[in-house]
Amino acid sequence: MVRNLGGMSLPPVKIPDMPRPRAASWRVRAALAALCIFAGVTIWVTNSLLTDRFTQNTRNRAELRLALYSGNLLSELRRNAIVPQLLAKDPALIGALNSDDYSQSTARLISFVDEIGAASLLLLDESGRTVAATDRTRLGVNHRSSEFFVNALRSNATLFSATQDDAGANRFTYSRRLDSQGQAIGVIVVEVDLHKFERAWAGISDAVYVTDSQGTILLASEPRWRGRTEAEALARQPAQGAIERAIQATADWTQVPADAYLQGEAVMRKDVRIPFRGWRMTSFTTYASVREKVNAVLALEIMGFAILLALAFYVLSRKSAVRMALFQRESADLRALNQRLQREIAERERMQQSLEVAEHSLAQSSKLAALGEMSAAVSHELNQPLAAMKTYLAGARLLLRRNRPEEALSSFQRIDDLIERMGAITKQLKSYARKGGDDFAPVNMVEALNSALSMMEPQLRQREVRISPILPDEPVRVMGDRVRIEQVMINLLRNALDATEGVDDPEIDIILAAGETATLTVRDNGPGIENLDDLFEPFFTTKQPGEGVGLGLAISSGIVNDLGGRLTARNGHGRGAVFEVQLPILSEDMEAAE
Repeated sequence: MVRNLGGMSLPPVKIPDMPRPRAASWRVRAALAALCIFAGVTIWVTNSLLTDRFTQNTRNRAELRLALYSGNLLSELRRNAIVPQLLAKDPALIGALNSDDYSQSTARLISFVDEIGAASLLLLDESGRTVAATDRTRLGVNHRSSEFFVNALRSNATLFSATQDDAGANRFTYSRRLDSQGQAIGVIVVEVDLHKFERAWAGISDAVYVTDSQGTILLASEPRWRGRTEAEALARQPAQGAIERAIQATADWTQVPADAYLQGEAVMRKDVRIPFRGWRMTSFTTYASVREKVNAVLALEIMGFAILLALAFYVLSRKSAVRMALFQRESADLRALNQRLQREIAERERMQQSLEVAEHSLAQSSKLAALGEMSAAVSHELNQPLAAMKTYLAGARLLLRRNRPEEALSSFQRIDDLIERMGAITKQLKSYARKGGDDFAPVNMVEALNSALSMMEPQLRQREVRISPILPDEPVRVMGDRVRIEQVMINLLRNALDATEGVDDPEIDIILAAGETATLTVRDNGPGIENLDDLFEPFFTTKQPGEGVGLGLAISSGIVNDLGGRLTARNGHGRGAVFEVQLPILSEDMEAAE
């Protein structure tokens, strides 16, 4: 008897016709028949149960693989989405477009591209001509009729577009308009390299593709599928004829109903929705691993029943040399089968190790998802010094008109300090993604608070807010980064300033005390806080759209936690909100040790 298990043939078990004792002849035949029936039922039940179980495991691994791939793809898209917004505010690029001097623009874009990780960067003037590019061969090319240029000029937001070039490859771009004095002067274009995911998919056995909201394939492990629908792609690799498919489906007794046929092979289809413009990712997984695992267990069972049968024959034929020789041949065949099963078991262990690697990769992708939030945080924090610089520039212009150059120079010095602060803020991008990185030093909280109040002075004076600071006579020192501590103070002052908007007599109390910890308290007389539970969550805000993105308190809480302290909030007695920062105080012994 020969049985085929997914391409693996078990050696035939031959039952020689030997004389049996007449007294026990019918009992032996009945026992052998019962054994064969029991073996058949057992193998059939085992095949059914294990096929369902291993098929479900394969589906789970396919879903996990899709989650990993879609997470990496979404992270790449989100990471590049914030780049045009930042580059559109770059003063060097805006100045080059205003002056038509692009001698340094290409070098500036090249300095950005490695850190950003984009495929290429293009700077287009208002006519669509490429005036700067990381790929110098594309300088001078006109994109007047390109979708990403036309749509960007019509909108003040970052736009995404996917176009197909002459070679059949899709080109994915983010574009944003550059404005100067309320007028569009050009477009910044960021090309995203998504084809690296196709190159990664080419190394796996599954077929993977990504479709847009219309069902058109944008990315695929098979390049010929791009620009087609799923039905058109599968039609280019047709399955076998109906008769051949029927023969294939019945040839393997462990086969389960297929979701589709790819190149004549039954495959399992899984898809997942990508939360980006209606995109979906689909994969086709073969049933080969299911058949191998089921066949391995069935082979073990068959081997066990074969051993029982061989033992029965041995007992019946122990006085016969022919029966002994047959048993020896069968034993040798079973040993060979056992070695094959051991190899299959080793292959299964290697597959389990590959699954663990995939799980670790999925955990790593969750860190990449925070990159978009960090980039938005940098944009949010740069708005503060920019607003202050605008105020100082207006004051300096007025002082120069009144022939007071000395006081104007003071404003310019403050602007220079703000520029240094903007550079220090952008330096925190990587430190927000992972803890550590900068060396801490003793920081005088009184000096840091005075610096923060000086930064907020124009806004406070414009709003006519009364500041009531209560500061100790002695210095209050903590161990930390002064720039990040000032960042927390400015965020708290801005929140208090926004909370007192609409109040007749706005007032902000600032109390700095030193005890077991250095405690900074900021209290306002606004309406208070309604939702204290979600206050420190990223992107949670009670402001109107366009007035804030809800990152200030989340960033401040993270900074205070990194410094070993804590940031709390509560409503004051009567009205108003109270924010309290507690940091470990730096004693004289600790400072001497440092």
